[in-house]
Formats: sequence, C-alpha cells, structure tokens
Amino acid sequence: MLGSRGYDYNFVVIGGGSAGLVASYMGASLKAKVALIERGKMGGDCLNTGCVPSKALLRTAKIFSYRHRAEDFGLKSINMELDFSQVMGRVKRVINGIAPNDSVERYNSLGVHCLQASAKIISPREVVADGKILRTKAVIVASGAKPFVPPLEGLAEMAPLTSDSIWDLESLPRRLLVLGGGAIGCELALAFQRLGSKVTLVEKNPRLLPREDAEVGELLRQRFELEGMRVLLGNKQSSFRREEGEKVMVCEDGSTHAFDHVLVALGRKPNVEGMGLEALGVKLRPNGTIETDLAMRTNVRGIYACGDVTGPYQFTHFASLSGTTAAINALFSPFRTKADLTVFPWVTFTDPEIARVGLSSDEAKAKGINVTESRFEFAHSDRARTEEEPVGFVKVLTATGSDRILGATIMGPEAGELIQEFVLAMKYKLGLNKILGTTHAYPTLVEANRMAAGAWKRSTAPKGGLAFLQWLHAFRRS
Repeated sequence: MLGSRGYDYNFVVIGGGSAGLVASYMGASLKAKVALIERGKMGGDCLNTGCVPSKALLRTAKIFSYRHRAEDFGLKSINMELDFSQVMGRVKRVINGIAPNDSVERYNSLGVHCLQASAKIISPREVVADGKILRTKAVIVASGAKPFVPPLEGLAEMAPLTSDSIWDLESLPRRLLVLGGGAIGCELALAFQRLGSKVTLVEKNPRLLPREDAEVGELLRQRFELEGMRVLLGNKQSSFRREEGEKVMVCEDGSTHAFDHVLVALGRKPNVEGMGLEALGVKLRPNGTIETDLAMRTNVRGIYACGDVTGPYQFTHFASLSGTTAAINALFSPFRTKADLTVFPWVTFTDPEIARVGLSSDEAKAKGINVTESRFEFAHSDRARTEEEPVGFVKVLTATGSDRILGATIMGPEAGELIQEFVLAMKYKLGLNKILGTTHAYPTLVEANRMAAGAWKRSTAPKGGLAFLQWLHAFRRS
C-alpha cells in the first residue's frame, strides 16, 4: 500500500497559477492526496497581472474609445470623462470577483493541502516547504514565468514597468513608451492609447506580431496609427538616458524618443531558480524552460513540469492542458497520456482581435507546403456592418485538392470566439464541406466561417461539372 512506503502525498505541486491549480484540482477530484505550494498570490499571473486585468482594461478602453465614434452610430456626441483611479479600481474589482475561484480556502475545501511558502526540491520524493519535508510520490513544477527585462544601458534607471507592475500605476502616463510588438505589448499599448496616453510602440522586427502572417501585422499597424499611436518597426533600442530633465530612448539608428514611462514587453523568462532543479540535474532548454516530453515528464523520474515554466506556449489554456496531463501521469505512471498540441489555438485581444489555429500562410510558404487559401472579408458580413466593425477577414488553409483544414486565421470582431469552430473541425477532422453544410444563424459574425467555406467550394468546383450543369439547365428550358 502507498502509506507503507512512507509517502505523505501522491504529488506535490509547486506554483499556484493556472497550471498548478488545474493539476491540484485534477488530483483532488481523482481522490489523490495533493499538496500545493505557492509563495505569492494564488491564481498566478493570469488572475493577478495577466489575462484578467488586461482584458478588463481593454474593455474599459474600448468603451471609452467610442467617444470618438459617435457619428458612426448615428449619434451627435458621446461625452465621457476618464478617472484613471476608477478604471484601475474596476480592474481590481474584476480580479477580486474571480479570486475566490483560485483561493486557498476553495482548494483546501476541495481536499488540497495549500501551503503559503517557498519550495525546494531536495529529491524527486522530497520537497521542503515552510521548514517541513513533504514526502511525495511525484513532484509537479508549475512555477510559471516572469517578465524579461533586458540589461540595456540606463534602462534600470528609468524605473521600467512590466506587465506585472503596470497595475500599480496611480495616474495615466502622459507619454508611454512600449518595448515589444508581441501580444502583451500590442494589447497594453492599445489600451493605454485609447485611455488617453500618447503611446510609442517599438518593435525590432519589421512587423507587429511576428508570429502571425505579414498581412496581419500590417493591418494592425494601420489600425494602431489610425488610433493615433506611433509605431516604430525595425527599430532596436540601444540605451536610455536623461536629456534636459526628460527620459529618452536612443535607438541603434541614432534616433531619440522622449517618454514619461516605459513598459517592457519583450517576453517572459521561466521561474526555475531557487527550487533545487540544477542540483537534481533537471534539464533546461536553451531558452531556459524546463525540458519535458508531451507527457510533461522531465529527465528526472518522478518530476514533472507544466505551464509557462516549460512551454512551448505561454497561454492559460496550455497551462490547463499541461497541468491536467502532468497530474494524470503523476498519478497513474507507468500509464501515460500525452498533451495533444497538434490543434492549438491562440488569440491576441487587440481591436480587431486576431486568432489562429494551425498553419499560417507564411508558415506554409516557408515549409513548402502546397495549400489552397480561401477567405471572406468582414466588409461583406451583414452583422459586422451593423456593428460598425467591418475590418478584417477569415482565412482558411486547406490541403490542395481536399477540404481538410490545415490552419485558420481570423482577424476581426470576436475572432477569439469564431476560431473555435475551426479548432473543433481540425480536432475531429471535419472538412470545409461539413462547415458549409451546417446552418449558421443569421445575422451572426460566425456566418463568416461558412462564407469562407463557400469561397473554398466555389474556387475548387470542377469546371467540367459546371459546364455540364449549364448545358443541362439550358436543355430543360428547351
């Protein structure tokens, strides 16, 4: 029996963010004895500094931006005044409303033993927390990641903000410099631009959102500049200094750019220090993440890792998937289940939203994969036009000569919701013919998916067959 071998727990989880919470919940729901160690706030980045606060801020910023669009909706004027303290108060209220779901009290009630402490793994079967040794059958590392701040000359003296600390602002920045044109940088840049900051967004690559198709980054740049944002692409910052009392960024091309606050959004680095991983010989990848297989196993037997600390994706839904996988494998080894990353979506919550699953056009071209591209523009969507949101498109890639979906990119209103139809179709191998043959309610935005399927059908219809139909119809008229 397990108890006779001297284990206190079936597994111990280090980290109470999304991945750790899911792993703990899964273990408790399967009647295992689980300990969860968190040294900071329960809920991790997603609840406290990431997904939840950023989407709350973006929502307020979008509503505030409508004051400039009164005529679009047949209104003479929309008068709004910004109280930044109230805006940030709403963000905190949203966090506090969700926090009970991730709280120590809730997880204790589920049967998880929660400890507010730092953790150190001294062997694959022993973890030290709060001065006590916890004996465990397995360890799941879910310690997350933190913002990366590069060692650029003078940057530390600028009191740089990150996605962790920007929520402590008490007043709206007059001039905000944002370093990084990835998802975090773009979302927060848009939010603060709409709230009234004069934002300069700097990206070293020649386009925003480098992981997406070039046309996506270009359209987003155009939208940002229409909002009044200054976007500097292909620009590498080299140093920071003060000139005549102002904070200034100096770029490699010699140009200088003044600002009041700087937000560093240049990626996140995994939290791997101080837990004893190095002493145990746990392998790290070149990017610093813990190396695991798809079963979330490290190279050290009995130690698993999940979420941002391992990757390859730093999304809450990956944390959930990998946390579930790690928990099941920790409990039922040598039985093994693997995380299925073959169909994995993500969303950037700009305006318009950008969502993708599977291949992009640029990736297909780079890999030499022959695809058929079908698209539908939201300018032709009745619902998008009634919403005054006609910008963007649905683009679907299929294997040439087949309706098999290889990837989909949606840039437009509610893209994050619309992409799920393609995720489901790809997961269960449903082609565009199935989507085309499914009734979609009118008027809805999701009709755009069916319209893209219709575009594929028209472009791939056999010419000979259509010629025969034309002859047949003419014969029946005679």
